[in-house]
Amino acid sequence: MSSKLWDNYNATKAYDGYFTNENKLRKHAVIISNILERYGKEKLQEIEKNCQSTISARGINFRVYAANNRAEEKKWPLDIIPRIIPKSQWNKVTKGLKQRVKALNLFIDDVYNQKKIFKDNVIPREIIFNSPYYVKECEGFSPKYKSWANISGVDLIRNKNGDYLVLEDNLRVPSGVSYMLENRMVMRDVFPELFTRYKVASIHQYTNKLFNCMNECIPKKTAHPHMVVLTPGIYNSAYFEHSFLAEQMGIALVEGKDLFVENDNVYMKTVKGPLKVDCIYRRLDDNFLDPKAFNKDSLIGVPGLFKCWLKKNVGIINAIGTGVADDKVVYSYVNKMIVYYLGEQPILNQVETYLCHDESQKKYVLENLSKLVVKPANASGGYGIMIGPKASNKEREEVADKIKKNPREYIAQPLETLSTAPTITDKDIEPRHLDLRPFVLSGKTNYVTTGGLTRVALRKGSTIVNSSQGGGSKDTLIVE
Repeated sequence: MSSKLWDNYNATKAYDGYFTNENKLRKHAVIISNILERYGKEKLQEIEKNCQSTISARGINFRVYAANNRAEEKKWPLDIIPRIIPKSQWNKVTKGLKQRVKALNLFIDDVYNQKKIFKDNVIPREIIFNSPYYVKECEGFSPKYKSWANISGVDLIRNKNGDYLVLEDNLRVPSGVSYMLENRMVMRDVFPELFTRYKVASIHQYTNKLFNCMNECIPKKTAHPHMVVLTPGIYNSAYFEHSFLAEQMGIALVEGKDLFVENDNVYMKTVKGPLKVDCIYRRLDDNFLDPKAFNKDSLIGVPGLFKCWLKKNVGIINAIGTGVADDKVVYSYVNKMIVYYLGEQPILNQVETYLCHDESQKKYVLENLSKLVVKPANASGGYGIMIGPKASNKEREEVADKIKKNPREYIAQPLETLSTAPTITDKDIEPRHLDLRPFVLSGKTNYVTTGGLTRVALRKGSTIVNSSQGGGSKDTLIVE
């Protein structure tokens, strides 16, 4: 390695996106390495500062809730050294994601209709029917194209060998896509040279594809369809994203109080009178959508909405009841679903998972807590995770008690070493661990983003990448 820039860079502890185990540059990283070396550390830190002011000027932020439930506005953390993935690798990932989401959609449809997968003993039925996300009222319903999870955010990691593995499926209300799009806009502003030197695949068709997906999911075709994004309101941690997507698609951003139901149709209140709504991209959980059908205390939902949807007078994406497949216990069966519904072998592997409600697997987990990562089956945002090798004895004992009390609610996985990429720190450029969330749209057709949201653990040695837990992000360039 010629330049001083990489003198202290050590890429031997994990699969690194820029360097091999012998600390040799990978072929696809040569161009960017030359650019970075030419700038040098000081200039790169200056670009990083410009990047922060562009982010402030664009108002890109997210909210974090502290222990006392006070919301804190945070600037979106973007690291300017992008992740680079060759297109040939990405093509395989795309095929694997389409295959996976197709099987998950067929599974959800089967759960609420034929239930064949239970009759054939591929998955134990009690796992599903005891899930907090199983919505009994959806029985017998099938959305258009049997597409339940219209928007999926699938979290990928790369293991020590560089293989892509699925870490989890986010099928309820996955967020992060606006940050993927904004990261690219900021990077084009502050680091234009990357885009002249590499042939980078575009990501900006996402909002058009989302608009078309919503349009396709309108149950009854009309000449002038009206679509809306339904947000819980400005205090939601992803409110920036809700308003960004509505604006990009040129459709209304509404709260529950802006909509009402009459004769099983949904209308939006406007200055000129009621306007019929044909499709809703909802950004709130099932439980809050309709106080008549679910949580009676919900003030952010629309009374009567659920019945309009069941009568196919309005499309809702993602469909109500989709959460049955968004559970870390169900995740462990997805490979079996792919074989069962599609008659194909899984293209993407996933992380080995131990189910604590299975007696022999529970025994193994309890005996090996110091080696495993334990996760709550239904939590998100990185909350409640215990990383065995880093936990104290007391933390391990607490988790063991929780598992014994409530085995269905926990799974365990071996600690996979997440891949790394160069990241700017105060002192140097150092490897930091990352994951990747591509987004998959499913309607009449399906679409996978070229790349996705790369989340990076900014703390040295940490593998927790969630922005709510101090993680940051990188632009993800898929290059020819």
